[in-house]
Amino acid sequence: MCLGMSTQAMLWKTLESEHSTAFLHVHPTVNHVLWWASVALTAIVSITYLLKVIFYFEAVRREFHHPVRVNFFFAPWIACLFLVKGVPHPVWEIHHIVWYLLMAPILCLDIKIYGQWMSSGERRLSKVANPSNHLAIVGNFVGALLGSRMGLRELPIFFFAIGLAHYVVLFVTLYQRLPTNVQLPKELHPVFFFFIAAPSVASMAWASISGEFNDGAKLLYFISLFLYMSLVVRVNLFRGFRFSLSWWAYTFPITSVAVATVLYASEVDNVLMRALAVGLSGIAVVTITGVLATTVYHAFVRKDLFPNDVSIAIMRRRPKISKIFAHLRS
Repeated sequence: MCLGMSTQAMLWKTLESEHSTAFLHVHPTVNHVLWWASVALTAIVSITYLLKVIFYFEAVRREFHHPVRVNFFFAPWIACLFLVKGVPHPVWEIHHIVWYLLMAPILCLDIKIYGQWMSSGERRLSKVANPSNHLAIVGNFVGALLGSRMGLRELPIFFFAIGLAHYVVLFVTLYQRLPTNVQLPKELHPVFFFFIAAPSVASMAWASISGEFNDGAKLLYFISLFLYMSLVVRVNLFRGFRFSLSWWAYTFPITSVAVATVLYASEVDNVLMRALAVGLSGIAVVTITGVLATTVYHAFVRKDLFPNDVSIAIMRRRPKISKIFAHLRS
């Protein structure tokens, strides 16, 4: 939810500032309202999870060792990076310490998770690979995007390199569909849209680092656009399951592609790309509006928004002492 809302704030800021969409005459108020709503939502979710850490630490510990849930430990930091990127006033006016504070947890998680992918027996990538792993990648690209916009140089390139190297490995692993990979239940199929998040954000990051939407940025953007089209036509992959919070996985990637398209349209500046930018932005807005309305309906009318989380449930029994020590050693 936080990722979807924060990227919407960034989308409307981009629609307002880019010359390719200047004809829309987007008012800054839209960005202000969405940004403050995103800040409030992120604060509420963060406080709620902090209380869970305090009172149900064992559940949090088990989530950290779950092949799907562990990737969402990156989400709050990515959402905060998007919030800083979408802040109503210019990004370069923000002190660099904000970027360092937000990227430090991502770097720590990178070292932990990527190390497990490479060397850990039960948690090596060939065993735990699933589309939600893209969250463990995209934070590096968002950090590179924001850092370069704030005037930093070397560290954004550092994080971009880390993200790109591991994105290639993850992309190939997921495409192979190895029999040892984690098989997602149907209720989690919306996370397949995370496939388009990493290359779309990476294209924006490289454009920001290089100072223009050059061939490298275009290459990454075209990858995300093709993946977008290949997922949209596979209707059967995303039907036949009830609404859940996993549907928010549609919002963040779709909005990221829309933002990248607006930036690309500013570079090539033709009618076709302007139409595509407006079209994808419209789809992103309609998607998050529909998901938000459905979330409110299930939360306050049907009151069934938080059923038993069977699809990614964690075990109820406490692990044996020997297994706890094994996790600590790994």
